[in-house]
Amino acid sequence: MNHFLLPGSANPGSGGGDATRYGVHLMELLINGLLKQGARRDRLEAKVFGGAKTIATFSNVGEQNAAFAMQFLRDEGIKVVGSSTGGEHGRKLEFWPVSGRARQYPLTGAETQKTVALEQRPVPVSKPVESSIEFF
Repeated sequence: MNHFLLPGSANPGSGGGDATRYGVHLMELLINGLLKQGARRDRLEAKVFGGAKTIATFSNVGEQNAAFAMQFLRDEGIKVVGSSTGGEHGRKLEFWPVSGRARQYPLTGAETQKTVALEQRPVPVSKPVESSIEFF
């Protein structure tokens, strides 16, 4: 299961920013992780949820994310077996990986705004672990 904020990096080679915010990076990590665990590419299936425009004053990043996900899966030859995208309210999802079953619950306007506020909080930056390295 993936949840990403932006479809792809505007400056792929810049090295700036947190790559884990971008769908292109997260989709590659997910697919490669599944393949490393023994999944067969020809048996992969996907369900796509989300893409709601939860903040009226923002650009429609959700729509861009949904379009990106569908195009990425098409380009990778992964069959989309279900989808529910768009709208103005977020979704709560439940997913059972063994069976592939997914269930969504539409959020009310108040629940959506609470979730948006939580996701907009600044993430504390962790300090790098100090260590000493000797080069020979």
